[in-house]
Amino acid sequence: MIARLACVCLLLVSFGCNRAPSSGKPRVAVVLKALDSEFWLAVKRGAEEGAAGKAELGIVAPDREINIDQQVSMIEDQVSRGVAAIVLAPGASAQVIPPLEKAAAKGIPVIIVDTDVDWPKKITYVGTNNYEGGRLAGQYLVTEISGKAQVALITGLPGEETHEQRKRGFKDVVLAETRLQLVAEQPANSERALGMNVMENILTARPDVEAVFATSDQMALGALEAIRTRRSGKPIKLVSFDAGSEVLRLIREGKVDAVVAQRPFQMGKRGVEAALQAIAGQKVDPVIDTGTLLVTRENVESFKAE
Repeated sequence: MIARLACVCLLLVSFGCNRAPSSGKPRVAVVLKALDSEFWLAVKRGAEEGAAGKAELGIVAPDREINIDQQVSMIEDQVSRGVAAIVLAPGASAQVIPPLEKAAAKGIPVIIVDTDVDWPKKITYVGTNNYEGGRLAGQYLVTEISGKAQVALITGLPGEETHEQRKRGFKDVVLAETRLQLVAEQPANSERALGMNVMENILTARPDVEAVFATSDQMALGALEAIRTRRSGKPIKLVSFDAGSEVLRLIREGKVDAVVAQRPFQMGKRGVEAALQAIAGQKVDPVIDTGTLLVTRENVESFKAE
């Protein structure tokens, strides 16, 4: 029993076990989708920098992005602890609204990062214009592909707003271009292994596909493994989204063609900064755009991720 209690305390190390902050600084909870990838670890680092010397920070996340119920329970837990503010990267828009309403009822300001939600009581959204990012990916393929071509799309968890926006922007460009035919669209839940399996299925059903857009790095990396195995003779243009270090390295090596870059470190940092502004009663812009950029082999060396 003592060991289990110790584990719980470790998970909430910045908050302690239901103790008031000894520093007198406000408690800010950061609830992410996961901490199992370079992207979310960058958000974590940014949040820590934004809080440094100004707030007591607690960062929690489900084991995997698809564990929405686990994230909902974490939000409810932070509300019950009476934190001064919540910075949330929601895994699913609809499911997080009830606990956010509880936060609002207690006067706890909520900052949304990475994935926007249609909830008017939020203080601000901090993140990427995901629709524009999807458009950048589509425009890149329109420019780079000459003649007719079959195109595939690998998306994240169905209904997850970030990936829905990326998908929508991409399809608005590609479907308007008569030379390109969107022949496959399958989810891979932002997971590398599933991205590989989905790409294998696509190549089986559509062996002549010439380009793929995956709406996250992990899915793109899985797709690349399948492409290497199944299509070593004929290249496939591969566009990703996020711009983690592994994908940037593969762009330098010519193995991935392009990535729509986000700035996760800035999401975390500016999200916590916005939370501190809200706690202090200061005005916060309703949208804080952390930027969107297409990175290719031509500009990868000059790209600064943070």
